[in-house]
Amino acid sequence: MMKMITAWDHWLGKRMFFVVLSALLIGFNLSLPQSPLYTSIAIGLFAYMTFISALGTSFKEFVQVVRKPWIPIWMLFLIHAGAPVIAWMVGSIFYPHDQLIRLGFLISASIPVGVTSIIWTSLTEGSVSLALVIVTLDTLLVPMILPAFFLITVGQALTINYPDLIIQLLFMVTIPSLAGMFLNDMTGGRLRGFSKSIGAFTSKGAFFLVILINAAMVASEIPWNVSLIKLLLVVLLLVACGYMTGFIGSLVVKDRRSDVISPIIYNVGMRNIGFGALLAISYFPPAVAVPVTLAMLYQQPVAAVVASLFRRYQAKEAASTLK
Repeated sequence: MMKMITAWDHWLGKRMFFVVLSALLIGFNLSLPQSPLYTSIAIGLFAYMTFISALGTSFKEFVQVVRKPWIPIWMLFLIHAGAPVIAWMVGSIFYPHDQLIRLGFLISASIPVGVTSIIWTSLTEGSVSLALVIVTLDTLLVPMILPAFFLITVGQALTINYPDLIIQLLFMVTIPSLAGMFLNDMTGGRLRGFSKSIGAFTSKGAFFLVILINAAMVASEIPWNVSLIKLLLVVLLLVACGYMTGFIGSLVVKDRRSDVISPIIYNVGMRNIGFGALLAISYFPPAVAVPVTLAMLYQQPVAAVVASLFRRYQAKEAASTLK
C-alpha cells in the first residue's frame, strides 16, 4: 500500500502544472464568496502542508547550514529585497495607475520560498540540504519580515491588522515548521518515510484544495476580457524575473558550484503562491489576489524550462573543465 501511495505521489509530482491548472479551473467556475470559514479551512490545510515538509528537516541540518551563514543571508536578501524591487519596477512600468495590481505583484515577490523548490533542486542535482534550510529559515522569519515589509510599503495606503497577521503567520508556517523538525529529531528521522509517501501525497491534495479555494474566492475579481491577456503576460515576465534574479545573484557567490547555483535559482525564483493568495485574500482587497493567483499558472512550467537550461549549463561547465 505504501509503495502504491508513493508511486501516486511521484506521478502527481511530475504533473504539478496540471494539478495547479485543474484546481484553478474548478475554482474559477465555483466562484465562492469571501468567507471566514473558507479562509480558516485554507489556513488549516496550509499548516498541514508546512508540517509535512518540515518532517524532512532536522534541527541538526538546520544548524549545520546556519554555521556558514553568508550564502543563506545572501539568498534571503535576494528573496526579500531584490525580487520585490524588480516587482515594484515591473508594476510601475505596466500598471502605473493601478495600485491594487502593483500591490499584488509586490506580494507575489515578497512571500516565502515555495516548498517545491526543494523538489526542483533535487531534480537538477543541487544541494537539497541548502534548499531545505532556506525554506525552513525563511518560513521561521516570515512572521517578522512580512508585517514589517507591508508596514513600510503599504502601511499608509491600507489598514492592516498586524497583530492578527503575525498570529496567522505563526499558525500557518512557523509553529508547523518547528513541530515538524522537533518530531523528526525525536523519532530519529523515522517519520521521513511518512513525509515522502502518505504525507507527501496528502499534502499535494491539500495544495490542490488551497488553490481551488483561493481561485474560487477571487474569481469574481478577474477581468475576463482583453486586459487579462496583458496581465497574464506581465505575470509571466515577473515569474521569469524571479528565476533570473536567482541566477544573477549566484554570480557573486565565491564557491560557485552547480550544486550551489541550483538551490539559489529555485529558492529565489519559486514562491509559495498558495500562501500568497491566501494572505492577499485575508488582508487586502480581492483584486490584489488576482495577479498572485495567476502566478500559479507559470511557476511549474517555467521551473521545468529552467531545469532544461540549467542541465545545458552543467554540460558546458563539465566540458570546459575536461578541456
